[in-house]
Formats: sequence, structure tokens, C-alpha cells
Amino acid sequence: MTTAMLIRDGDCREALRPEGPAPVVDVVLPVYNEEADLSRSVLRLHDFLEGHFPFTYRITIADNASTDETWAVALGLAANVPHVTAFHLDEKGRGRALKAAWSRSDASVLVYMDIDLSTDLAALLPLVAPLVSGHSDLAIGTRLTRASVVARGPKRELISRCYNRLTRLALRCRFSDAQCGFKAIRADRARRLLPWVEDDGWFFDTELLAIAERAGLRIHEVPVDWTDDPDSRVRIVSTAIADLKGIARLRRALAQHRLPLAALGGGRAAAAAARRRGRLLGQLVSFGLIGVASTLAYAALYLVLREVMPAQAANALSLLVTAVANTAANRRITFGVRGAGGRVRVQSQGLVVFALGLAVTSGSLFLLRRFDPAASHGVELAVLIAASVVATLLRFVLFRAWIFPQRRLRTTTTSLP
Repeated sequence: MTTAMLIRDGDCREALRPEGPAPVVDVVLPVYNEEADLSRSVLRLHDFLEGHFPFTYRITIADNASTDETWAVALGLAANVPHVTAFHLDEKGRGRALKAAWSRSDASVLVYMDIDLSTDLAALLPLVAPLVSGHSDLAIGTRLTRASVVARGPKRELISRCYNRLTRLALRCRFSDAQCGFKAIRADRARRLLPWVEDDGWFFDTELLAIAERAGLRIHEVPVDWTDDPDSRVRIVSTAIADLKGIARLRRALAQHRLPLAALGGGRAAAAAARRRGRLLGQLVSFGLIGVASTLAYAALYLVLREVMPAQAANALSLLVTAVANTAANRRITFGVRGAGGRVRVQSQGLVVFALGLAVTSGSLFLLRRFDPAASHGVELAVLIAASVVATLLRFVLFRAWIFPQRRLRTTTTSLP
């Protein structure tokens, strides 16, 4: 039995806290009306930690405004199961529950996972080990890598991928899975970041990660095996609307420099920005050289084909051939992607970019013919080269943001103090 005390604590109505030394890891389980599953999940997690986890731990049940018997079940677990504690909030919100739990914790590493334990618990040690060692500042489970094994419906899969793609485009995020309910953070980093995270709901995760990444903190990703909970309480439409509002708000805050990123990252934000600028410059040079070679090849092929076919057909075929070669060269040289994995996907996306380039160049030919029907092949070529420059800039943006999204920079540091 856990030695504990029932107290009133700030915005918590009451909390049950165990006595004893601070653990290394505090695993927080935010819950709302989970009386049916709470005991089973907590006991399963407790058995796993007792038998397979090398660090001292605590399990914290964060009951945020449940209206059923969840709090009563939580009290029973905290009173009778070692290393389990609980507190109750009068207001809902996953973000609010995590802020309250993490702010009060005396552990070195703070974890949270969904109460349904959708993530295979074998991923817990790989999640926290880089934080305990000091290799990383935050760690997240990801369901969106080839190494992940995910069982969920196509609707949720599509929504998840669209949302994460949106965060990459709108917030320039490089982490792959913002909303997986399986994350960890070093407690000292949490104390810096939490006051600047405004959202108290489902957008909390994305906002925390986006600010941390912009501040130059290191985010470690762990592929997970995930089985979706068919009884999920998430309201997709209202959550999506709230997330879109959160993205717009955070984007404004970042654009207006309202967040003290340098202080939050301990000076790493400037270093990370410098590395990104250096990498961007290198990619621009490489992309430009490949683009010049592609344009010369395109021009030569166009002049040859133009002798035997109409301008639009010669343009389309020349652009198609050089676009495939251009995509393959940029994949390997500019963006450093090796191996055969993902090659079909990259070329498929490259063909979409090719179609946009074709629209730009074909449109320029159409306008030329409309205003100068008697234009020579040389004039045609000059107009096409100018249009190709525009298409090339568009291609670089899409390559970098969509086809070859930038991964986080891997660095190391000293261990936890």
C-alpha cells in the first residue's frame, strides 16, 4: 500500500500524493470519464513498469473534470497500488491536465500516454532513455514511419496525415507525428516551455513541440506499434476546428516574434537557425546546378523534338524526361536520400510537380502563340526557358516542403544535471 496524503492544491480540487524520494520518470495518464477502463489500464502499466522498466517511476492519474466514478476509482488505485498517485481538476482539457501534472511533478523526465494504452508499452524505454541520458530534450512516438505498425481505420489515418502535413507547411515543423498520445520531456525543459503554451486542449501537443523545435531543442522520434481505440472520445470536427485556430494563432505569434525562443532554447535557437540557413544555402546551390543541367538538357531535347512534332508535344515530352532525371538527382544529391525506399513515392510526387511545371510552360507557349502566332523556334525557346525558371523555383519549394521534408537535426549534449 502507498503511504499518501489527500490535499487541496491550487486549481486541483484534491490530490493524492505518495511520500518518498522523487522518481526518475513520472508517467501521466490524463483521463475523462474512464471508470470502465482506468483500473485495467493502470494495473497493466504498473505490471509492465515493475517487470521491464529500469528506472524509478510514478504513475499519475490526471482526472480532468470526470462526471462519472473515475475519481473514485483513481483514489482507490492511488491508495492501494504502489507508485500510483492521482489528482482531480474541475475543468476539462488534456493540455490543462498535462500542465497541472507536469508543473507539480518532482521527476526528472515527464511522460504522458493515452489511458487506452494504444501504444505498445515496449516503446516506453526507447522513448525516455534519450532524455535520461541527456541526448534529447523531448521524445515523441510516431505512427507515420515505415518502422511503425499501425492498426486504425482509413478515416483517422487520412486525417492524421493531413494534419501533420499541414503543421509542416504552416508552422515549418519537422517532427513527423504531432498528435500521437505518447510523449516525454525533460522536466527542466518543461518548466521553461509550459508558461508559453497557451492551448489547454488537443492542440497542446503541437504547440509544445513547435515552440520547442523553434527554440532549437532536440526532439527524438520513436516508431511505435499502435492499435487505435474504437471507443475514442475525440470529436473530430470540433477538434479539427480548434487545431486550425491554434495553428493560425501560433503562426502569428512566431511571425511577430512574441516568443522568447533564444531564452527557451538556451541559445540553441540561433545555432539551429544558422544550421538551417547553411543547409538551405547548400541545397539551393545544388538544386541550382542540377537545374542548369536539366534546363540545358531540356533545351537540347526540345530543339530536336521540335523538328518532328508540334511545340506543345515537344515541350511536354522534353519536360517529362528531364523532370524524372531531375527528381532522381535532387533526391540523391540535394536532399541526401539514399537507397531504394520511397523511390516510387518520390517519383510519383515528382510527376505532380512536373504537371505544375508543364502548366506554367504550356501556358507561356499558349500566350506566346496568342500574341505572336509567327514566333520562331528561338523565341519559343527563350519564352520556355523564362517559364522554366519560374517552374524551377516552384519545384524547389515543393521538393523541400513536400517531397523531401526536412528532418530534425541530430545533436548530443551532456546528461541530466
